[in-house]
Amino acid sequence: MMATFSMASMTDVIFLLLVFFMVTSTFVFPTALEIKLPESSEQTPLKPATRVYVDTDGSYYVSYEEGELLPVESEHLIDYLSVIAAQDSAAAFAVYADEAVPYGKVVEVLNAGAGASLKMVLATKPMSTTPAPSLPDPAATAAEEATE
Repeated sequence: MMATFSMASMTDVIFLLLVFFMVTSTFVFPTALEIKLPESSEQTPLKPATRVYVDTDGSYYVSYEEGELLPVESEHLIDYLSVIAAQDSAAAFAVYADEAVPYGKVVEVLNAGAGASLKMVLATKPMSTTPAPSLPDPAATAAEEATE
């Protein structure tokens, strides 16, 4: 009997896991729209299957269950959302609006969702962890000026 342990099989398993995670990580961002979401300190665990996107031009797009993005005119947005409400009365949708979009465009989407009696989630990205720049202490500044 040999008293040594062969690490060859363990190395193969780790390598296969690494390859698996590298391949599956490419499926994370399926949408084709570039939307820069505003930051928020709070995130919700609710991830609705229906999404309404508002790009920087103010155009609306609707996506159902990871499907393709459908361009929608603002006057037809409530019709698309009413179909969702008819299928499930407790349904919700997420609003993905670029941070450069005027507030009025976001309110139009929220009004359409309220008109269809749907719950709404505003999509944001987590806040960055960089600390905010600190302002100088007025008392310390006055003390420094007094010593000079």
